[in-house]
Amino acid sequence: MAEVDVMEKTSLSDAVKRLETALGQLETAVQRRLDADRSLNSLQDDLQRMGEDRSQLAASLDESEARASRLEEANKDVSRRLVTAMETIRSVLDTHGG
Repeated sequence: MAEVDVMEKTSLSDAVKRLETALGQLETAVQRRLDADRSLNSLQDDLQRMGEDRSQLAASLDESEARASRLEEANKDVSRRLVTAMETIRSVLDTHGG
């Protein structure tokens, strides 16, 4: 009977060790999963911020393009006025023997 008690204790001890090992592996897996979830949430937050940044950059680009267009039109107008002024000055100089 003593031999049976030793075998039962050994089997129970082995079972406890296996259970502890399995629990350790489970804890490790749960921790990895939590880390992965945090990483995924972080990536989703980054993606949302990038989308917001993209929207702001697109709006800024639109404003810059509109301003560039207005400046280009103003530049053309100034160029036309300068040409007209130079032609007028030439005409006046030619008329008055300049």
